[in-house]
Amino acid sequence: MTTTRKTSDFRIGCHLSASEGYLSMAKSAVQIGANTFQFFTRNPRGGTAKPIDPKDVTAFLDYSRLNDIGPILAHASYTMNLCAAEERIRDFAVNILIDDLYRMEFTPGNLY
Repeated sequence: MTTTRKTSDFRIGCHLSASEGYLSMAKSAVQIGANTFQFFTRNPRGGTAKPIDPKDVTAFLDYSRLNDIGPILAHASYTMNLCAAEERIRDFAVNILIDDLYRMEFTPGNLY
């Protein structure tokens, strides 16, 4: 028996650059026929994250609702190692995790 799945139930996307902001990523997703995407919350090798632009987030959320984008998936940096033997590395990872989860609150309902 074959069943037909509604397009909005099937999520397909790719990894996109966050350098131009959330709205830019959503528009890129629509251009390639995707309805979700993954992005790094910060430089993949760690460090500080770009400041959140509230206007960009609002525009992204509106655009995403209109274009059935989401949920999106935030990808942690490669350097995040919560199981590291060295305390300073674990502390770095915990601080990144806390900051990333705080930042994800700007885009509710999305994944980390």
